[in-house]
Amino acid sequence: MKTDNLKLNKRWIVLLALFFIHCSLFFSEAQAQPKKSRVQQTQQTQQQQKKQTTSSSMTRRMQISYPVALDIPEDVVWRRDIYREIDLEDEANSGLYYPVIPQGKQMNLFTYIFKLAQNGYIPIYEYSIANDGNDDFSDASKVDLKTVLYDHHIPYEEENEKLRVENNHIPSQEVNKYYLKESAYYDQGNATFHIKVLALCPIMGDKDFGAEPLFWVKYSDLEPYLSRQTIMVSDVNNAAIMSLDDYFTLNKYQGKIYKTNNMLGKTLAQIVGEDSAKLTKEQLRIEAELEAFKNNIFGDKHKKDSLDSVANTHPSNVKAAAKKARQTKTKEEKSSRRTKSSTSSASSSAARVSVRRQRH
Repeated sequence: MKTDNLKLNKRWIVLLALFFIHCSLFFSEAQAQPKKSRVQQTQQTQQQQKKQTTSSSMTRRMQISYPVALDIPEDVVWRRDIYREIDLEDEANSGLYYPVIPQGKQMNLFTYIFKLAQNGYIPIYEYSIANDGNDDFSDASKVDLKTVLYDHHIPYEEENEKLRVENNHIPSQEVNKYYLKESAYYDQGNATFHIKVLALCPIMGDKDFGAEPLFWVKYSDLEPYLSRQTIMVSDVNNAAIMSLDDYFTLNKYQGKIYKTNNMLGKTLAQIVGEDSAKLTKEQLRIEAELEAFKNNIFGDKHKKDSLDSVANTHPSNVKAAAKKARQTKTKEEKSSRRTKSSTSSASSSAARVSVRRQRH
């Protein structure tokens, strides 16, 4: 009986030993596992960061390398928002149209915008006819490029949830106009007048076949990228080029005003009717108002007394003032000499009279 008990005890001891050995191996593996998991997790995070390069992160990096882009101050004392129609057939705007098919890194403005949107670097916003085409840059108005491609019958392929459009299918040749929103404002902080582009909307088609505005894009989203792309600005000198950002910053474009921000929310055509002569007259009137405000910020140039001290510090005004001062000084000197001469002659004649003796 004792022998059987000993055998049972040995078996239990062996089983317990095996159990403890198994438990120790399990816990050692469990302790080593987190290190392996952390390494895998780090690698997965890095891969996801590489894959998920969103437009906002790209924009932040671009903005860091492009620190000169400035927003309109919120406390400006005068501002007017204007919408223009930019016709790419006009000579001043033709550099935005060519080349219609990319030639290496060289491409036209629409192709560049299209590729930025396709790769997710910039958001695009809906052009809503129901909203009279007004720009709305809220998150609710963001539109997927796939929707734009489908609505306007632009061929595309989808691979791994990414859109792929061949260069010859990008309708850059059909985009021959843009709607452009700009803001003219006076910055009292540094006493300067600016005209800044705020938004662009490419238009596909024409009057005969129907113009189709595609989408709105914020210029502030485009701005960091436009400094990298150049366009030709002269038909005579093909070496004359400038960046797209310089082109818009220097307001080299030309376009007719079709709308201003007004309390009625109407376009010029809705205000003046279908009379083209009245429309042209209204456009010229607004242009004249802008030019007058720009030229007379510091006073009316035709009324020199109204110019303030800031305007008088302009180099041309300083030169004019110096010339006028010299002329005034010369006149005063001549007048003074004449006065002295007449005074001396009068005094000498008076002296001769005083010493003359009269005989009786």
